[in-house]
Amino acid sequence: MLLERTWRWFGMGDTISLSDLKQIGVEGIVTSLHHIKPGTAWHIDDILPVKKMIEQEGLIWSVVESLPVSDDIKLGTGSRDEHMENYKTSLVNLAQCGIKTVCYNFMPVLDWVRTDLRYKDNDGTETMLFDYHTFAAFDLYILKREGATDDYPESIILKAREIYESMDDEEKEELAYNIVIVTQGFINSAVEDTNDYKYLFLHSIEQYKKIGSDKFRDNLSLFLKEVVPVAERHGIRLCIHPDDPPFSLLGLPRIASTVEDFERIFSQNNSLANGLTFCIGSLAARKDNDLLQFIEKFGERIHFAHIRNLKFLSDRCFYESGHLDGDVDIYPVVELLLKEQYRRRNEGREDIRIPFRADHGKKMLDDFHRKSNPGYPLVGRMRGLSEIRGLQTAIERIVKGKINP
Repeated sequence: MLLERTWRWFGMGDTISLSDLKQIGVEGIVTSLHHIKPGTAWHIDDILPVKKMIEQEGLIWSVVESLPVSDDIKLGTGSRDEHMENYKTSLVNLAQCGIKTVCYNFMPVLDWVRTDLRYKDNDGTETMLFDYHTFAAFDLYILKREGATDDYPESIILKAREIYESMDDEEKEELAYNIVIVTQGFINSAVEDTNDYKYLFLHSIEQYKKIGSDKFRDNLSLFLKEVVPVAERHGIRLCIHPDDPPFSLLGLPRIASTVEDFERIFSQNNSLANGLTFCIGSLAARKDNDLLQFIEKFGERIHFAHIRNLKFLSDRCFYESGHLDGDVDIYPVVELLLKEQYRRRNEGREDIRIPFRADHGKKMLDDFHRKSNPGYPLVGRMRGLSEIRGLQTAIERIVKGKINP
């Protein structure tokens, strides 16, 4: 009983076709209605054509990633109540269309952050890097965020200054544009690619900075109070994505980064509709996170898994490595996920199989000649999917033998 093999697909604009995915052994599709902005309701007439397109290739729409939570909901301002109702309407309509797993995040301003989208690994592949010192250079000297110096020790400030002074104007602009626009623009984002994007970005930061961590947690609690009962009534499995990376950036609150954070989140509503997207790469970027502890504590709530790996260059500096050859031992993680499936089967749950996707991938071979979103090349992800499929096939034989000797 292997994990369900899924693949993130970006719709008709994706250079990878659904028929391609069928050929490489994908079972389920992870996608979204990318043209619909956060806060707007998804209607059945929007959902069904995409579902039909997927099913015509013999695949299923396994997971919505993401049904985005608007800034008004996160901030508790403006059109929050209207957007909350639209979110609930979207859940009901997805359920009526038979799509039951919905991934979302509650990150402020940025959904994920990398400082180099073309980091060259030793084997000639390209991957993505997060360098904390370079990010500090962006924050302190390019963005010039007010109060930023209070968020960094002197050693980081000095290193960031050194990095900034080594960059020419084109490199500084590329760094800012990649962080603010390139990594965000393809994920149901409210980000606008305009000449004053840095000014708008700073404005967004100020909005979130005013509310602080406690108020931000209260806003998430209100969101869960409103949407989880609707999800539960309609058989929807909501699963929050961890912060990426799972530590504070830009002086903003991070409230989905640690075991304690998720204990607080799940205490808001004990329903299994209040679940987790278990993203290995995101959680592992914080060295004090124990991935096995996450599965042991929250296994019954894991409705979706992102499997990727990373290698640390130093604390808070890492790059995305091959799926099996990073600093995370993937074997025991996959073993526990497979055991969780057996536990669900014995418990009589209907949602036995956990959909996973080979998250991100290194650019290699023909990927250099194809257009793709950052982190989403064809060959690199196909390699990761194949490696994980082989690994879990071997583990499954062992686990099954122990459970059914």
